[in-house]
Amino acid sequence: MKKIFFAFILADADLWCVKNKTLNTAIGCIPILTTKEAFLGFILKWAIGIGGGIAFLLIIYAGFMLMTSQGNPERLQAGKELMTSAISGLILLIFSIFILKVIGVDILGIPGFGTGP
Repeated sequence: MKKIFFAFILADADLWCVKNKTLNTAIGCIPILTTKEAFLGFILKWAIGIGGGIAFLLIIYAGFMLMTSQGNPERLQAGKELMTSAISGLILLIFSIFILKVIGVDILGIPGFGTGP
């Protein structure tokens, strides 16, 4: 029963984007039937974006903790630590992209790595 339902969903014409190679979703066309590199590139772009968004929200929350500490040293210290951790994570995220580009494209010369469609 599950196989029939799954086959019915995949046969829907509005589900596929370009020549039945990418799956049409709300976040864009996911390249599930193309190469592994295209699929992993799509997942990596979304993961980096989500990581940056989480870091941004943590920075805002840490700022809120710092402003509302009212002289409480424990809460002030917790806000400082959270701010430091969030900014460090964001810097690591940015440098990881840079390092992957330098190693993958400039040094190793991997074809198609780091180039957009």
